[in-house]
Amino acid sequence: MKRIGGRLALRRECCFWNAYYAADGTMEGAVFIGSILISAVKDNPERKNAFLHIMFDAVADLVEKETGIRPTTGEIKAAPEHERTGNA
Repeated sequence: MKRIGGRLALRRECCFWNAYYAADGTMEGAVFIGSILISAVKDNPERKNAFLHIMFDAVADLVEKETGIRPTTGEIKAAPEHERTGNA
C-alpha cells in the first residue's frame, strides 16, 4: 500500500474549529477546507463526528484529485505541541 503525504489538521481559532489540508509535520502552505462554530460541536458528539467525516472526505477528494488515489482514513493523532491553538 502506498503512503500518501498530507493530513487533516483541525485547529481551534477564536470561536471556530477550522479544518485544513496540511503537509505532514507542518502547517506551512495548509489549505483551509472548512469551519464550524465551537459551540455547535462542543456538547454535541454526533455533530462533531459529522463535521469530522465531512472534512475527512474533503481531504480525500483533494488527495484523489492530486494523485489519482483515494486515501482511507489513517490514525487520529494529537497535533504536535507547536501547532496547538486550543481544543475543540
